[in-house]
Amino acid sequence: MISNSVLLRLFTFARVKNTFLFLFLIVFSTACYANEIEGIKIKNEDLKKIKFISDTIIKTGADNYNRYLPLLKNKKIGVVTNQTGILSNKIHLVDFLLSKNIKIQTIFAPEHGFRGNADAGEHVIDGKDAKTGLSIISLYGDNRKPKPEQLAGIDIVVFDLQDVGLRFYTYISTLHYVMEACADNNITLIVLDRPNPNGNIVDGPILEKEFTSFVGMHPVPVLYGLTIGEYGQMINGEKWLKNGVKCQLIIIPCTNYTRKMNYSLPIKPSPNLPNDQAINLYGSLCLFEGTNVSVGRGTKKQFQIFGSPFLMQNKFSFVPEPNFGAKEPMYKDEICYGEDLSAVAKVNQLELKWLIKAYNETSDKSKFFNPFFTKLAGTQQLQQQIEAGISEEEIRKSWVNGLNDFKKIRKKYLIY
Repeated sequence: MISNSVLLRLFTFARVKNTFLFLFLIVFSTACYANEIEGIKIKNEDLKKIKFISDTIIKTGADNYNRYLPLLKNKKIGVVTNQTGILSNKIHLVDFLLSKNIKIQTIFAPEHGFRGNADAGEHVIDGKDAKTGLSIISLYGDNRKPKPEQLAGIDIVVFDLQDVGLRFYTYISTLHYVMEACADNNITLIVLDRPNPNGNIVDGPILEKEFTSFVGMHPVPVLYGLTIGEYGQMINGEKWLKNGVKCQLIIIPCTNYTRKMNYSLPIKPSPNLPNDQAINLYGSLCLFEGTNVSVGRGTKKQFQIFGSPFLMQNKFSFVPEPNFGAKEPMYKDEICYGEDLSAVAKVNQLELKWLIKAYNETSDKSKFFNPFFTKLAGTQQLQQQIEAGISEEEIRKSWVNGLNDFKKIRKKYLIY
């Protein structure tokens, strides 16, 4: 019988090289009752244990290439992706497709650029990829929606971006405009799905139509609990594209994934979301971006701390300095007082306690909020509630009806 230590080694190896293990299992699951590999006898019941380990490894849509490569054969392809578009072996999707002789015509890049190194909100220009020589069209520069001439000759667009499940994270806005452009030009869109690291959280105020912007395009809560593939189905199904057009949409789903699973991203999705803690706190702390409070841009704890020169002095402080992802951070070279949340327990809702506390402690409440807050919140009501001193409990009660209505819509598009 295979030993526990061997199983542990196989499990550890599988986490890194699951493709190899998958091939290994195909070969040996068809073997006879007893097999000998490097002197270790492996019985069929042990092979079943090994296969169970393999079957619990999450495979992204990109890793399920047997489902989409046949669709791309002899087609001209456009690819919407960035640094997050990698397979489990760390090979980038663009490099992988080229290795399979897929004809890529153009790369389309979202906010932060193809390599993911531009600051939040920074204008990104078109260019060429130094490695492949492929042309790159920025969808966060002169246009957010691919133009007909930029799609000319393309048969299929492949979309692979790692979302984090937040309404103001702009990759879903890019998805909207790509879907719309594909619908306008009769082009099929294939979305390679990826797990949502905040996949089981549905919370926050619903965006009101009058506050639609690129950081909030649809009537959904701040945290919507969908993968980007599911979200694409919802955009189509709810007819949110211009004039109610529908995109020819194909979702390549993840396998071995449920939204209740913890999912740690293999690569940071944008410069200022460096780790799991920042991604988990992003929904709660990003609302500070509509205030005079820093969320740690210009430090090593982006979206894990908050503070400003106008909050009460305490034991915790930080001084923002220019760094990767923050060339000119808020309060550069100034001491900011606030809180360090880098070690707090994982949150399972949109937390308002830190925002409310900061508002109550700020030295001049009239300067706390700025107009961007309403865009992020998707409503004027939240600012009004905080300014009126309404408790977090009462604020949350005001979201209930909207969230219940949204959950009914959301349920129609769940894949996992």
